[in-house]
Amino acid sequence: MAHVLYDFLLANPRAWLIAIGLAGIVAWHLIPSEKVNTRLIVQILFFAVMSAILFAGGIVPYRFEGQGLDGRTAVISAVAKALWWIHLAWAVIGFIRIYLVLDGAPREARLLQDLVVGVVYLCVALSVLAFVFGIPIGTLVATSGVIAIVLGLALQNTLSDVFSGIALTLGRPYVIGDWILLSDGTEGRVMESTWRATHILTAANNLVVLPNSFLAKLGLTNISRPDEAHLLTLTIRLAPTRMPVIIRDVMRSALASCNSIVKEPSPIVAMKALDATALEIELQFRVSSPSLRTTARNEVLDLVYRHCKSAGLLLAIPATASVLQMELPTEENAQPPRVTPLELIEAIPIFTTLTQEEKQALAEVTVAREFRKGDVIAREGELLPSLMMVRAGVVVMRHDDADRGRLAPGDFFGETGLLAGMGEVNTLEALTRVTVYEIDQRSLAPLLLNRPALAEDLAAILASRTPRLEDDFVPEASQAHRARALLHTIRTIFQS
Repeated sequence: MAHVLYDFLLANPRAWLIAIGLAGIVAWHLIPSEKVNTRLIVQILFFAVMSAILFAGGIVPYRFEGQGLDGRTAVISAVAKALWWIHLAWAVIGFIRIYLVLDGAPREARLLQDLVVGVVYLCVALSVLAFVFGIPIGTLVATSGVIAIVLGLALQNTLSDVFSGIALTLGRPYVIGDWILLSDGTEGRVMESTWRATHILTAANNLVVLPNSFLAKLGLTNISRPDEAHLLTLTIRLAPTRMPVIIRDVMRSALASCNSIVKEPSPIVAMKALDATALEIELQFRVSSPSLRTTARNEVLDLVYRHCKSAGLLLAIPATASVLQMELPTEENAQPPRVTPLELIEAIPIFTTLTQEEKQALAEVTVAREFRKGDVIAREGELLPSLMMVRAGVVVMRHDDADRGRLAPGDFFGETGLLAGMGEVNTLEALTRVTVYEIDQRSLAPLLLNRPALAEDLAAILASRTPRLEDDFVPEASQAHRARALLHTIRTIFQS
């Protein structure tokens, strides 16, 4: 039986080549494109079988033999050899795609991959024309050279974009997902890189499409390399009413209390200039991503204001302002803002619904407490039956030795125990010397009963500060539900 099958294959090798070649094409399209390994193995098997049949039948694929065959046999031979060349191209392309994927950079090398695949198809097409159909390649290449010159002149800009894209791909100044800054001011994240253009998503959520030839001529800063940590600088001018070293320490405390900047490397406070009108200070700090620059800048400015007010520092007048020498504040005549319990209560948004008499009554029952640097104000799970407002200093919130956030002058804590009878979610530790104003439950109870808005604000803040420990992200609907539950708990506790 095997001998008969072998004789039949020898007698009809071209028919078998066509059948197996067509079966290979069907198999190629049935296998999903993402299964490149399976595709390559199946393609190699089909190509190996076709090669065995081809050489066993004495057919030479790289030699034109149409003149020695009759019309029908010549057509069958041409189809069989063409299918063999097609499967050879697919096998080579399969190796190319596998290599580039295993090389670990399929996105960045996509243009180079397409170029190599195009060269393979071109070589196979020329081989089919020469060895299957007997077309003289030399004449064709000479004619195509003239055509290539004409097309090159007509497509000059497009070809410039293509080769610039290849150069950018090989040079790899950026990859998909990097945040880049161009010398013309364009800034954003690289979303896609094609043969002709690069797509950049800006911070304004606009998609900018730049031709590769234009992009290759611009100076480029890759903010994502080696990482996306981005340095920001802010210049602050303060009136010279205190010694510079004291002002420097206040600025350090302001940066230490910021939650949106990177803690390592540590922020830097650099004193730049000093004259009769101002001490100029430059704050240098980093953010983990360029998208956080505005958030961090806003928070730093807010904290600088709060710490300056807490420490009795005054902002300097603008450098362009015209004032008399006698009007300038000095260390001897400056009148720094006071931060009494009443001023602090008036500065906290949750107390805005209270009348002046209620704020004054609340301020009269506050008690000042001092904590040294490193003191533990409250441990995780400990119940604090008072509302504590930070008057000065920085308080760090820790959970499992991880930094969960910082509290600055004007912030408050203790609401979990005061309002809901719950222990603290985090351990509270004094990062610097800290002064707090304390309001006990007995003093706050009448206000919570008479001012429903105050209870609602505190419940909302409490819900946002007590997320699930296993997941810092809490959906808005879940947080709203938690706020309603806490508000019910607050009203139950204070009405009992």
